Amino acid sequence: MSRPETYDAVVVGGGPAGATAAADLARAGRSVLLLDRGGRIKPCGGAIPPRLVEEFAIPLSLLVARVTAARIVSPAEREVAMPIHGGFVGMVDRESFDEWLRARAARDGAHRLTGTFQGMTHDADGVSIRIGGSGRQGALSRIVRARAVIGADGARSVVARHTLPDAENIPFVFAYHEIVHSPTASDCDFDGTRCDVYYQGRMSPDFYGWVFPHGATTSVGVGTALKGFSLRQATDALRRRAGLDRAETVRGEGAPIPLRPLKRWDNGRDTILAGDAAGVVAPASGEGIYYAMTGGRLAAEAVDAFCASGDPRSLAMARTRFMRRHGAVFWVLGLMQQFWYRDDKRRERFVSICRDRDVQRLTWDAYMNKALVRAHPAAHGRIFLKNMAHLMGLAPI
Repeated sequence: MSRPETYDAVVVGGGPAGATAAADLARAGRSVLLLDRGGRIKPCGGAIPPRLVEEFAIPLSLLVARVTAARIVSPAEREVAMPIHGGFVGMVDRESFDEWLRARAARDGAHRLTGTFQGMTHDADGVSIRIGGSGRQGALSRIVRARAVIGADGARSVVARHTLPDAENIPFVFAYHEIVHSPTASDCDFDGTRCDVYYQGRMSPDFYGWVFPHGATTSVGVGTALKGFSLRQATDALRRRAGLDRAETVRGEGAPIPLRPLKRWDNGRDTILAGDAAGVVAPASGEGIYYAMTGGRLAAEAVDAFCASGDPRSLAMARTRFMRRHGAVFWVLGLMQQFWYRDDKRRERFVSICRDRDVQRLTWDAYMNKALVRAHPAAHGRIFLKNMAHLMGLAPI
């Protein structure tokens, strides 16, 4: 029998995390196999901040829309406008965006393969990865060897189940959205430069509903961690509320979205997780593209160091570095979601707080720059006092 193909790394999953990891490793001179099952588009609002565009060299031609404002809607139908002053949020279509990232990885030297990860076995010399055909139940087609594996195969990661026994014990929000043709006439309250977010229990009992423009199309969806809640019925209700019930549906997609980073991303030997597989989706907002690509880059750096030194302790540095940069943001957003999303009474006050200009400025600054903003201590002080007034029920809604 012929010897199997051998790589420095096999990256399982071709979304933003996996494609970024594969491209970075290939540019570092490592031999890389990027394995993607194909035919899968993740339900996603598609928002990317300016920092992502700059940090990961994303061409502006991939942006299908530029959002310059958000509008949030309370349970009582109170609306708050949140304009972005002097900037914009880019919107991408995940089908074309993810494929561009995979193609870039291939241009940088990664070997692309469409197939399914079926399992792996470890030995003293590395890992044997079993790969099936492109169908969900595809027959075994080959075995490849690698020094390391990056599992970037999304929430409910198969690689994670082979790597970390507690990988499934993290909370999920189940998201569903429908891509519809954007309205061309002014027969509904739709703005192609504005994202709408609905904090209403009838749309989502513990998360939110959204209407995000993608140029010629629009993403309309909801998310919840509550089992038994009908996401499709809630999406129908949201489309009626937004005046998009008559818009032609292009496709519908659903998937679980993790809301807490795993406590460990590597097996201490030869495998590491990235992206949704590692749980790096921001609580409260559900934002994942920037954090997935950052996690993919850090995983690539860790694997490159492991290949250079042979020391598996190098793999742990990916999570350490990620949490050092973004752990505080995730902690704050987690607390915010647990408290303000609990019921409609609190959501009403949360939307009221967002009317404040200090809140809006710091929110956009933090989102655009992907960090907690410490440059405006007076604003933070004012926000603290206003939050306390709302928590105590002393502030008007």
